Amino acid sequence: MPENSAPLMSLEHVSKMFAGYEALGDVSLDIYPGKVLCLLGDNGAGKSTLIKVMAGFHQPTSGTIKFEGSEVSFKSPRDASDLGIATVHQFGGTFPLMSLGRSFFAGVEPTKGRGPFKRFDRKFANKVVVEQMQDMGITRVTNGDRLVGSLSGGERQVSAIARAVYFGANLLILDEPTAALGVKEAAHVLRIIMQARQRGIAVVLVTHNVTHAMTVGDQFAVLIHGRRADYFSKGERTRDEITDLMAGGEAMEELEAELSALAGDDVTSSH
Repeated sequence: MPENSAPLMSLEHVSKMFAGYEALGDVSLDIYPGKVLCLLGDNGAGKSTLIKVMAGFHQPTSGTIKFEGSEVSFKSPRDASDLGIATVHQFGGTFPLMSLGRSFFAGVEPTKGRGPFKRFDRKFANKVVVEQMQDMGITRVTNGDRLVGSLSGGERQVSAIARAVYFGANLLILDEPTAALGVKEAAHVLRIIMQARQRGIAVVLVTHNVTHAMTVGDQFAVLIHGRRADYFSKGERTRDEITDLMAGGEAMEELEAELSALAGDDVTSSH
C-alpha cells in the first residue's frame, strides 16, 4: 500500500452483527489522502454496511476506527460529517422539486438580514452553485433557480460531489455513482473523481463495474459475504482475476460447465 504517507482513516478488524447475522467480519482497510480505494463485491457482499460504518450510520460491533491516527467512535453521521467525511448516494441525495441553490445549501442555508428580517440569501446561493457546477465541467447550468429534477443523473451526481467538496470534505464516499448512468455521463463522473483525488481528497468508490474501478482506483478491496477476500494495489491483478473473484471463481466455473452441458444437450437434441 502507499508509502511515505499516513492513512486518513484506518479500519482495524471491524465486524458488524445484526440480530445474530454477521454483515461484516474482521475487515481491515487503510484509506489514504489523494487516493481512490475501490470497494468491489457482488450484491450482499457487505459494501453498503461497510460504508455506513465509515460514515457513522452504523457503529461497529467490534474493531477499531482511526481517523488521522486517533481512535474515533461515531455515534451518528453528524460526528463523521464534522470530521469532513461526506457520503454521496447513487442518486445524489438530492431533492427533485427544490432549486439547485436551495438543494446545494440544504441544512446550511446562507442568510441575509437580521432578526425577523433574516431570510435565505438566494442570490449568493445561486451564484455559488453555478460557479461550483461549472468548475466541475457542467457548463449548461447557468441558473441556480433551476430545479434539481431537470438535471440528468450524471449532473445530479456531480452536483452532490461539488457540494461535498465545497463544504470541505476530506473523505468522499461514493456509493455506486455510475450505476444508473450511460457511458458518456459515467466518464464525466469518473473525471470528477480524479479531480477530487488531485485535490488531495481521499475517495472510497463503491462499484460493481470493474472497468470503472480500474480506470480511477489506486487500491482495491474485494468483499465476499462480509469479509475481505482480497486487498491489492493498482496493477497487481488483471481485470479477469478481479471479475472472477467478485463472482466467486468456483461458482463461475460450475455455471460455465452447466451451460456447456446444456449447449451440448441442445446440439444433440437438434440432430
